[in-house]
Amino acid sequence: MDQFNPTNIAAVDFGITNTDVVVLDATGNPKLMTVPSNPTMSVDELHRVLQLAGVALHNLAKVAVTGGKHRLLPDHVGNTAIIHVNEIASVGAGGLHLSGLNEAVVMSAGTGTSVVAARGKEVRHISGTAVGGGTLLGLSQLLLNTTDIHEIEALASRGDSNGVDLSIADAIGSEMSHLPKNATAVNFGRAAHSDIPPSRKDIAAGLMTLVAQTIALIAVNAARAEQLSPIVVVGHLIEVPSIRKTVEGVGALYRTAIVVPPTPGHATALGALSIING
Repeated sequence: MDQFNPTNIAAVDFGITNTDVVVLDATGNPKLMTVPSNPTMSVDELHRVLQLAGVALHNLAKVAVTGGKHRLLPDHVGNTAIIHVNEIASVGAGGLHLSGLNEAVVMSAGTGTSVVAARGKEVRHISGTAVGGGTLLGLSQLLLNTTDIHEIEALASRGDSNGVDLSIADAIGSEMSHLPKNATAVNFGRAAHSDIPPSRKDIAAGLMTLVAQTIALIAVNAARAEQLSPIVVVGHLIEVPSIRKTVEGVGALYRTAIVVPPTPGHATALGALSIING
């Protein structure tokens, strides 16, 4: 592990499902890692996630912590400063940093979903929803008997959401406004009126569509209300191919630019790092 260096810093974003770690060494090269989250918050947990990232806490000059219950951590551990960074500010800073934009609506799609307006260093929470990756996994457990995201994605990629959803054509028989006939009118509406049980792959596709459309439409409406464009989507949920495809499809339908930057799952941790390193 690295020896103590006053320029060595790190950032940790404690999420409900995942904890993201970014370590910046003296050369300025970031190392990214994601580990499963623990439900409890302690200095021992901070030690654990940093060690998994290949660095000892006592070898760092400062660590930015955000998300979850980071306020339960002390302000110092030995000679290392523990700097508490607001999660909303971290989301906005991370979205702008990764996208290279000066302003945008940033949607953080994780276990739940938050939407912020980021104009330079001015970041405000403007919307959000309890629907997110946690919803996808919870409903998948109930309907598919699995929480393995890779299995769910594999099923969804072979399925058709119209096997469980009602389209606009089903509902009104024609296009509506600028929306095509095959656009979703009622998520899982077909399943409520069919005597034939849907396949697991169609259920998986329907779940992906339900979650992705919900979060994308909230972001689109928030962007319009703020008169701010584009929408930068970050968080681990957008790394799921079916979710990304549907989110981008919603953006296209509503003529709203959607940007998914590289390494979107680490945006909040990178945002916290940029704030303390700024």
